[in-house]
Amino acid sequence: MDAPKAKRIRSRTSALEWFVMLAVAAGMIGLSWFGLWSLGMTEVLGFVTGGICVWLVVREDVISWPIGLANNLVFFALFFSARLYADMTLQLVYFGLGIYGWWQWLHGGANHGILEISRARRGEWIVLAAAIPVSLIVVIQILTVLGGAAPLWDGLTTILSLAAQFLLCRKRLENWYFWIAADLIYIPLYISRDLFLTALLYGIFLIMCLIGLTQWKRTWNGARQ
Repeated sequence: MDAPKAKRIRSRTSALEWFVMLAVAAGMIGLSWFGLWSLGMTEVLGFVTGGICVWLVVREDVISWPIGLANNLVFFALFFSARLYADMTLQLVYFGLGIYGWWQWLHGGANHGILEISRARRGEWIVLAAAIPVSLIVVIQILTVLGGAAPLWDGLTTILSLAAQFLLCRKRLENWYFWIAADLIYIPLYISRDLFLTALLYGIFLIMCLIGLTQWKRTWNGARQ
């Protein structure tokens, strides 16, 4: 008997959604390119790639992963200039996790097919409960030595974001709770560093996370019925 075919992943993002995202991105990039506003190209590229990436995650679209990798490179440069060293280094970790998550979403499910939404396992909670406080202490010490702009808050958002990304790679529903917690800290942190567009982006991320949590819960509950 032949093995059952793996379920293939399908894009949940409509043509209209793509049109709106690309039109906004093109408009913002054009304004920076021609010097029609004061926002730098790096911050604008971070804004558009980050916004598109998060919305595609909300829609469970696997294309979010390559766009996310591009966003990591842009934010690495942006955070280096702002002396937010933990967030800068975090982008490199994100890049590695992004490759892993991309593979997981495509081949981590049954029969090496699409990975479905699930809840975090007990073992994962134990690992996170042990790793988060220990890692936070270490990161704060490192950032203090490096002269980081905000060691506590920079470190806390770093650890929360890593936990969120770890769960996202495994398509765990709880990833959204960690992103929401991180975004609530990121917004005032970036305002304090005069990264106003990035702060606005994370405000949009926060709204998207709430939408994502609601939508993923609906999908997960529907799969159980």
